[in-house]
Amino acid sequence: MTRTWNLLTSLVAIAVFAGGALIGWNLLTAKADTGGGPTCTERSVATGEPLTPNLVQVNVLNASGRSGLANRVSINLQRYGFLAGTIDNTTSQIPVDHVAIFTDDPEDPMVQLVAQQFQVPPQIVAPDVKIGDGVTVVVGPNYTDLNPAPPTEIAATRDVNVCVPLVEL
Repeated sequence: MTRTWNLLTSLVAIAVFAGGALIGWNLLTAKADTGGGPTCTERSVATGEPLTPNLVQVNVLNASGRSGLANRVSINLQRYGFLAGTIDNTTSQIPVDHVAIFTDDPEDPMVQLVAQQFQVPPQIVAPDVKIGDGVTVVVGPNYTDLNPAPPTEIAATRDVNVCVPLVEL
């Protein structure tokens, strides 16, 4: 019986090893699934409808010598409901004292909503660097803080199409 039991145990162990090796080989040689799907969901806000922070992505760039300032501002804007965007130092040559919003469209309702979040009204300037999707805020060396009681929505002055980033959980 021991000899039969050892033979059976050995056969089972070999079968498990062979099955694991086959599955491992298939996983190793399988094509990578790079997603290729959408990275965001298109949302529209019609003229006159409320535009809320959860539809606005904000990129924050640091133009000060204060380490981590852009990150702190981004976190505080997220507490107000805005979507996180890029956080980085700026390479712009435009001098920013307190805060600026880089945009080619100062009348954009998203820009207007973000502008109302700051204690000191931001400069609205045309960018001299490439800016990403969403609203780009640049904080300078004299940045103070966000508005303690900003509006939580504004009426869209025109139709707004936004791409809300998808976050996989």
